[in-house]
Amino acid sequence: MKLHTILAASLLVLSGTALAASGDAEAGRKKSQPCQACHGPNGISVSPDFPNLAGQNADYMLHVLKHYKNGKRKNPIMQAQVASLSEKDMLDLAAYFSSQQGLEVRH
Repeated sequence: MKLHTILAASLLVLSGTALAASGDAEAGRKKSQPCQACHGPNGISVSPDFPNLAGQNADYMLHVLKHYKNGKRKNPIMQAQVASLSEKDMLDLAAYFSSQQGLEVRH
């Protein structure tokens, strides 16, 4: 039974990765224009008040965008930005920002 649970969880993770991987990073770059005011042209935020999107996990970004769209996450600015986005738009944006070079953390 335990092995069955592990296999089921693995399939869920892999199917989510396949979903995000179906986004088109180039199309996402073109669609990212409105995002740039807060999140920067390549996903590096212009202010500490806004998160960096560059290098972020695509599955996570897709999840967050969907939650802003359906109201599970509350932020008037983001809710307005995602209101007209289609599933494909969100996949493309997630693919674009996840493909960008994120900030390096040095120890």
